[in-house]
Amino acid sequence: MRAVVVDRFGGPEVLRIREVPDPVPGTGQVLVAVEYAGITFVETQVRAGRGPGRPPSPPYTPGNGVGGRVVAVGPGVDPALVGTTVVTTTGGAGGYAELALARAEDAIPLPPKVTLRDAVALLADGRTAVLQHRLAEVQPDEWVLVEAAGGGVGSLLVQLAAASGAKVVGAARGTGKRELVLSLGAVAYADYSRPGWEREITKITGGVDLVFDGVGGRVGAEGMLAVRPGGRAVVYGMASGSWTTPPDHVRVVPSGGTPSPAEIRAAAEEALALAAAGRLRPVIGQTYPLSEAAQAHRAIEARTTTGKTLLIP
Repeated sequence: MRAVVVDRFGGPEVLRIREVPDPVPGTGQVLVAVEYAGITFVETQVRAGRGPGRPPSPPYTPGNGVGGRVVAVGPGVDPALVGTTVVTTTGGAGGYAELALARAEDAIPLPPKVTLRDAVALLADGRTAVLQHRLAEVQPDEWVLVEAAGGGVGSLLVQLAAASGAKVVGAARGTGKRELVLSLGAVAYADYSRPGWEREITKITGGVDLVFDGVGGRVGAEGMLAVRPGGRAVVYGMASGSWTTPPDHVRVVPSGGTPSPAEIRAAAEEALALAAAGRLRPVIGQTYPLSEAAQAHRAIEARTTTGKTLLIP
């Protein structure tokens, strides 16, 4: 099969397409013929050797979320799964390939009324958005700031917060994502490439009640300045490369620790159910063939993408 292999940490150029042996499912595993593979920003950080947590040791194939048809099962797995279309995590690696292994217990059958590409787009970002939205306990009429509102997770948080009755301010880099963010339910938009963007938000809102910070760095720090005294922050990412340290006037919502595999699956299933009901729409801004994984990573790192980016083997 063809797969993207990282032989050493570095820039996008280290993502090379190779012919490798087909994987064989072991006990409790399924083999999926991949139709779509999701890309996350964290995967670009891991490829560069600076990702959160313990990175895999090269050589490895990136990719932790795929969708496709089960073509084989290992010992201990119901053979009736063969032929089922599923979305699934892959244990942290192996997704940028024509075939991918996954634990049978992680494979979620494709729900009715949800396309496979939408389901893959929701697999990682949907569960993240659902979990963070749940932590935040968004209330009706609250002012909520969502950073990276035109991205994969941010675009979903805008929708979830708006559906909870909040008044959402979506923030992103540049003006090109303004119409998208407003179409998702935000009532205002801020361009955080403009100096003083956080003061513009304060003028509109009087200080937001809640900020979802998945960016960190300068943007995260400035976003905290738009929070009213006693307001709260959900800090869930560091796309900039560094975490935000909230100031004293902002209350950090505790993360509750690392969710269990069962909680992660349940959050993904909730996101898929919301999509099936027409209440959550993933934004898929761009797709790339497997052979152009390096170009996909370059675009994500350059902040030129919108919503979710998918690979098509």
